[in-house]
Amino acid sequence: MAKPAQSISESSLQIDHIYQGDCLEILRGLPDASVDLVFADPPYNLQLQNMLLRPNNSRVDAVDDHWDQFADFAAYDAFTRAWLGECRRVLKDSGALWVIGSYHNIFRVGAILQDLGYWILNDVIWEKVNPMPNFKGVRFTNAHETLIWAKKSQAQKRYTFNYHAMKALNDGKQMRSDWEIPLCTGKERLTANGEKLHPTQKPEALLYRVILASTNPGDVILDPFFGTGTTGAVAKRLGRHYTGIERETAYIEAAGARIAAVEAAAADDLAVLGAVPNKRAAKRTPFPSLLENGLLLPGAALYFDRDPERMAIVLADGSLRLADGASGSIHGLGRHLSGEAAVNGWLRWWYVGEDGKMQVIDGLRERMRVQADETMVSGVSGKTLLDLAGSIPADDLERMEKAIEDLKREGWRD
Repeated sequence: MAKPAQSISESSLQIDHIYQGDCLEILRGLPDASVDLVFADPPYNLQLQNMLLRPNNSRVDAVDDHWDQFADFAAYDAFTRAWLGECRRVLKDSGALWVIGSYHNIFRVGAILQDLGYWILNDVIWEKVNPMPNFKGVRFTNAHETLIWAKKSQAQKRYTFNYHAMKALNDGKQMRSDWEIPLCTGKERLTANGEKLHPTQKPEALLYRVILASTNPGDVILDPFFGTGTTGAVAKRLGRHYTGIERETAYIEAAGARIAAVEAAAADDLAVLGAVPNKRAAKRTPFPSLLENGLLLPGAALYFDRDPERMAIVLADGSLRLADGASGSIHGLGRHLSGEAAVNGWLRWWYVGEDGKMQVIDGLRERMRVQADETMVSGVSGKTLLDLAGSIPADDLERMEKAIEDLKREGWRD
């Protein structure tokens, strides 16, 4: 489970694995562009000087561990700059980073992120619905922490954001950047001899939202401050992989037992694990290609918004023609009929399927994409794909790899 820092190979990354040792030493040994997401819960540098007491003089179990202690702000900044720089190196070009902190450190972390070239996508407020009171009554109750979500650079075109999954998680409304989630308590909180095992264990609900929002099934998530393994436990539950770095043996042992107890998600349907088809990232499919591939025939009838009164005939060149002679593309004729400024014809035109039921033409487009993936890999060996890799766009390679995995599950071998 845990692997000493000195035995790391620069040519490989251990997944579903906890490296034991110094965070910076291990990060420096990880390969470039090897992880899809970084989630970091670094030391907060709370600068606690004295024991914290409740009004009844009982001791507050605060964060006073040695790993949260730095000589001064300069030392903390140097450490932060070093680990953030290494994380940027190991992130794939389509990857992103989440980092969480409190008012003690998050502003310093955010400034360093920007200095290193990261581009901030959002800050998210985790509002704790059950925060610890301010016992002395000299400040506001500290009821939130801040997460920063950033991509590697401003120029980065691709990163994962599962917008529709977040919307569904929020009862059909756009997910906001203020999240009300309770602190980690009860059975979820790991303890040893009646005391909290880790002082800043994060709730699984928080990591669930982060991982579902910004990764896909099979992605690798690096947590350089692994602690008791919340990232790993949620990653396993959602069909993702994790790589953790942790120095403390007690935390590693607890994390290992915790993750082992999680039942791995077993689902061939990736939508079960939160995968949402990203049509923007899919290769463009012109409507006339449906005719070229025999999925529609010239003369077929299409119905705008399933309305028999708004029927159009498909012409051989892929355009549509109404009974009054007006013609155009699926999008242009849709605008003409609806009066709307923008119309996605793929979702508005319907045809009568073989079962006699109305079906949206977008289903034909998806069927053609699946057929194209199967054709692309049929009879092609793994070596041939590797030989071609240098000339194939990254998006197409990813689609080919997924298609190969699907075919292998059905019994195909190269």
